Amino acid sequence: MEQKPNAMKNLALLLILICSVNGYAFEGVAARQNQQTTFRKIKNESFKAGEKLVYKVHYGLVDAGFATLEVKETTKNINGRKLLHVVGKGKSISAFDLFFKVRDRYESYIDQEGMFPWIFIRRVYEGGFEIKQDYTFYQHKKKVITGKDKLDVPANVQDMLSSFYYARTIDFSNAKIDDEFEINCVVDGETWPLKIKYKGEDVVKIKKGKFNCLKFAPVLQEGRIWENEEDLTVWITNDQNKIPLLAKTKILVGSIKMELCEYEGLAGPISKI
Repeated sequence: MEQKPNAMKNLALLLILICSVNGYAFEGVAARQNQQTTFRKIKNESFKAGEKLVYKVHYGLVDAGFATLEVKETTKNINGRKLLHVVGKGKSISAFDLFFKVRDRYESYIDQEGMFPWIFIRRVYEGGFEIKQDYTFYQHKKKVITGKDKLDVPANVQDMLSSFYYARTIDFSNAKIDDEFEINCVVDGETWPLKIKYKGEDVVKIKKGKFNCLKFAPVLQEGRIWENEEDLTVWITNDQNKIPLLAKTKILVGSIKMELCEYEGLAGPISKI
């Protein structure tokens, strides 16, 4: 059994609300997709190729590092299906490296129409601990190959990075307080239901200014990391982009905050006041 989700992992997953791929991986997916399949179509007006989001990460009152999320064009395809290449990177600053060095890289190749992944790559180095994962998604067969295991998964299952982008396509315009949303995500070789709860509208002030936002909290689940809803809060911009603006989470010792500090290539105007 691989490592269970930790605080940083759950924070990355809930930012929905934060190694290259060789040709063989794509050829393998395409070669095995030998049956005619109808995939879902998701309307996406929230992000596009060229988008870049940069976050400053704080551990308590200390600046700890930066996280970057980028959407890139790619010539890769699965049986002619167009993809987006999304990349997430996390890096601790040099001063923090002395205490806990972080060099993380996540990649996902997402189906442009269906908003689900075909390939996921994870390279993690955190305080001397390393993880290397390469997942191949056979969405037409509801299977995921993790390298050593073959998983049966729900239709349109997500990975840790693609879940962030898929969630941004969800229409929250008619959401009511405490409405719940669930996304099935493959994490460390098992399907994990990511559940979030809508907590209403809010105005959030960060160094970049004031923004109209939507507020979310985790749905408490037995065996998960948070004991109270207040242990994690995520604010996303209340506009078509649905960008995570600010996230705060409590961990075993202290707290972590991620704050948007740079953005470019957005799909539409941002909800800055």
